[in-house]
Amino acid sequence: MRVIVAGAGLGGLTLAQGLHRAGIDVVVYEKDEERGRPQGVSLHVDDRGTEALRACLPPGHMAMVEATMGGPRDGTSLLSEVDGELVVAGTRPADGTAGRRPGRQAQRRLLRAVLLTGLRDRVRFGAAFRRFEELADGRVRVSLADGRTDTADVLVGADGVGSAVRRQYLPHAEVVDTGRRMVMGATPLRAVAGTGLAALLGDNSAAAQVRGMMMALGVHRFTGSPVAARDRWLPGLPSPVVAEAEDYVMWCLPLTRDRLGDASSPATVWRLAQGLAAGLHPTLRLVVDKAWPGVTVALRIGMIPPVPAWPAGPVTVIGDAIHVAPGFGGNLAMQDARRLRDALVAHARGERDLLSAIGAAEEAMLRESVLALDESRSAAAAMPVPVPAAGAGA
Repeated sequence: MRVIVAGAGLGGLTLAQGLHRAGIDVVVYEKDEERGRPQGVSLHVDDRGTEALRACLPPGHMAMVEATMGGPRDGTSLLSEVDGELVVAGTRPADGTAGRRPGRQAQRRLLRAVLLTGLRDRVRFGAAFRRFEELADGRVRVSLADGRTDTADVLVGADGVGSAVRRQYLPHAEVVDTGRRMVMGATPLRAVAGTGLAALLGDNSAAAQVRGMMMALGVHRFTGSPVAARDRWLPGLPSPVVAEAEDYVMWCLPLTRDRLGDASSPATVWRLAQGLAAGLHPTLRLVVDKAWPGVTVALRIGMIPPVPAWPAGPVTVIGDAIHVAPGFGGNLAMQDARRLRDALVAHARGERDLLSAIGAAEEAMLRESVLALDESRSAAAAMPVPVPAAGAGA
């Protein structure tokens, strides 16, 4: 059996690792170059993502992931200002509601580098998917933007919210723009040493409501040295990714589509974030001012309404390509990957036919889509309101 995966994001690479580990021929086509596009620095990995990674990754890869995560997160601290000082006014537990589950923080770039390790000959960067054609023998021919073609038994669209696979396969599954935007960035922890912020936050995420404005943030302290973990568990991991890793503060500021305007480059978005943070408490303002400009990114918050079940075929989709869940979409993508990996391995072993295997994975995924939409709506209701333009600065 041969599988083509469109998209080298978390879901696509988790699936590729799982299939490759099971001895199934898999190739991944990714339109971006190896470094990928800006998506924010951090990822909260909950039980869904952790279980998927443990099932799909070789032991050394998983040990590297766990050795470089942050400490356990079991809630969200609510910050306010009292007599000019930031204080924890309360804690919202990670009880499974509104998308909040316990977990640990992972640095997204490092996690992706781990997922790529061992797949160098299986991933083709700068190879944009264009279209597919189902052949008379049941296989799928894929055409790439550069004119190349490839053929496989299964095509998996793991190419994110703008999925080209979904647009052709399920054209009625349309993305709805909520109008909400998030500016996300990261700041080296050393840049805010002495402010007391790290001690105040601990390992939990935080939502600050200060001076009529809102900000979400959290500290990522690596459990162990990434270099030592790499040397012990995964020597093949590229050195630059590991050497550049350091403890940091992840932060985000909500705003509206109109307030974001046409800001697009990381430097432009960072300057916008500085303006948004101008009215915040000095410590929070410092976090934005001392951020790494190159990793600041503006994210559009889109949703895909639940899609009715479709007949199983040799083409399928996973992750944000079919159910967008801001805040925990990476976990769903990895969970989808695990389910599909299990289904395809069962087929390869002769335990069930291909279409019923894919259909079973899709059925579970669609049930998750309904739950994910409910969680996303609850999370959106609990999210900070957009930063008002007045008083935010320019």
